[in-house]
Amino acid sequence: MSLDPTILSIVVCPEDRGPLLYVPQADALYNPRLRRRYPIEDGIPVLLVESAVTVDDAEHQRLTDLAAAGDSSGGGPASG
Repeated sequence: MSLDPTILSIVVCPEDRGPLLYVPQADALYNPRLRRRYPIEDGIPVLLVESAVTVDDAEHQRLTDLAAAGDSSGGGPASG
C-alpha cells in the first residue's frame, strides 16, 4: 500500500524536522541524517520519536538504496 502523495508532501521527521525518505518496500519512512526508521502501520506513518528504530550501517545502506530505486515510483524524500 502506498501513502497518499498529500501526506508525503507534508511529513517531516519529528526529531529534526527534516525531510524523510519514503521506503515503501520496507513499510517505512527513513531519516538518513539521524539513521532513524519510522514504521508505517496499516498505511499510517507512526511518527513518534519513541517508535523510531536506529539502524546500523548495513540497514542504512539498504534503506537509502531502496529509496533511490523507488524514486521513479514515488520513493524519495517524503517532503517533496
